[in-house]
Amino acid sequence: MKLVRYGNPGKEKPGLIDANGQLRDLSSVVKDIGPDQLGDAALAKIAKVKTDKLPLVKGKPRYGNPVTGTPKFIAIGLNYADHAAESGLPIPAEPVVFMKATSCIQGPNDAVMLPKGSKKTDWEVELGVVIGTRARYVSQKDALNFVAGYCTINDVSEREYQIERGGTWDKGKGCDTFGPIGPWLVTRDEVPNPQKLSMWLDLNGKRVQTRKTKSISSLGNIRHDLNGKRVQTGNTKTMVFSVAKIVSYVSQFMTLEPGDIITTGTPPGVGLGMKPPLYLKKGDVMTLGIDGLGEQRQDVVAFRR
Repeated sequence: MKLVRYGNPGKEKPGLIDANGQLRDLSSVVKDIGPDQLGDAALAKIAKVKTDKLPLVKGKPRYGNPVTGTPKFIAIGLNYADHAAESGLPIPAEPVVFMKATSCIQGPNDAVMLPKGSKKTDWEVELGVVIGTRARYVSQKDALNFVAGYCTINDVSEREYQIERGGTWDKGKGCDTFGPIGPWLVTRDEVPNPQKLSMWLDLNGKRVQTRKTKSISSLGNIRHDLNGKRVQTGNTKTMVFSVAKIVSYVSQFMTLEPGDIITTGTPPGVGLGMKPPLYLKKGDVMTLGIDGLGEQRQDVVAFRR
């Protein structure tokens, strides 16, 4: 199933995407898509509903984040060897774990706001894992049984805050709007192997090439010609640590609760790794997606209170 939440911020309704790609209203079946709806029994109940009997939703409503009430937003760093290399860091011997503030979570197509004084805001397409069943010291063999489903995430990051301001990475990872999630939560039965998912991210719909020319984005005297297509291309098969390993590993250090979301790392192609580095500016547009998990689009806007 592809479960969604749609409507204005704070007033989202539960829905699902039917076999024809149409949005159906689930309000008569469940009150919302949150921790209580993510266990195997609850998902099985939703799956039994005759989709064609559910009301069609007219128009093109906004999608919110597909899961409400997330207790923890956990992230894994440097989980692709080639991304670690472009960041100038070694491949980790164990998963790098940090937290993104739950207050940064937003819908997949909501605008991304540059933090006040931001100089180095960056993009990261990532596979998100939504926990469906309480997990504590689970084995790697059993780990995926505790997963409700998967989603697309943009782990937006302010690199100066993350790297240059001392302390943990969390400073640059949890700013308001830095957690676009969705559009859908795709249940695990539709993703039999989470290690075979292609992913991509476009900046302004075009690939960044470095040369002197008139362009949308620039850094110093170097301008970036946006005449190509894609900045990030990757596949979860190249993860250093698999989804099963990550769920099992994290469950050793904290109890994973239904609704917890783990974002699992990004492939190469982030702005930090470009020569020279390229960071987001007001007016930029990010589009990104993962096979079978849907696409996102975010306009980059200036800081506002």
